[in-house]
Formats: sequence, structure tokens, C-alpha cells
Amino acid sequence: MDKKVISNEILFAAVKDLVDEGRPVTIRPKGDSMLPFIHSDRDSVTLERVSGPLSVGDIVLFRYKGKYIMHRIYAIGKDGITLMGDGNLNVMEHCTASDVIGIVTGLTKGNGRRIKPGKARVWRTMKPLRRWLLAIYRRI
Repeated sequence: MDKKVISNEILFAAVKDLVDEGRPVTIRPKGDSMLPFIHSDRDSVTLERVSGPLSVGDIVLFRYKGKYIMHRIYAIGKDGITLMGDGNLNVMEHCTASDVIGIVTGLTKGNGRRIKPGKARVWRTMKPLRRWLLAIYRRI
């Protein structure tokens, strides 16, 4: 099958429209910011419309400073939502609920195994050790 490359603006505008209509959308994420749980160009995620309250640990696709990003929610407060990629060491983003396009409800690993994404409670508490854990992970 031939691959076609389209801009993120076109792709994610279509994703947003489909999710807003209540249709699930499956995409293959790019980048290493969600390692070790989601691998670029290997795993795929299913996005759906947010149907209930968001919670800490959810993985969401959101718009941030003109870009589309898929990261995990770290905190929800009166001022908005704080997010961070599982593979990031320090960088966090802040957005509002209206910036969220969809929530990840399914994850298909490269081997075809389908799983429901977890909240990564243990991983989130290990933030001070991430630098070393990710370095080891990337070497194995």
C-alpha cells in the first residue's frame, strides 16, 4: 500500500470533525513523547469524543499553541488542565477542556494486540527517575 503524507492541519481538522460527530478515529501517532507506552509509527490509538468528565491519567489529543499533541493528563484545576508526555522529563502543557479534541479509548500495539489504556499511576509517581528509566528502556 502506498503512503500519503498530509499536513497535520488537514489531518487533525478531519479527526476533530469525525470525533465531534461521535465517530471513533484510529491514528498512528508520531514522536517519542509517549514512550514507553505508545511507540511512534508502530502502535495506533483510537480517539473518541469525551463523553464524561476527564480525569488524571487520561490520554487526550488537544490543541496547544497551534499544534496538535497527544499527552497524559497530570492535573485538573480551576485554571485548566496540565498535561505531560510519558516520555518527557520536564515539559508540561496547559490547556482548557475546550482545547481537548478527543480521548484515547483504545491502543493497538504493533503486534496487533488491543488494550485499553491505563492511567499510568506508578509511572506518574516515578517522574524523578524517568531520565534513567527511559535511558535504560531505549537501550534494550
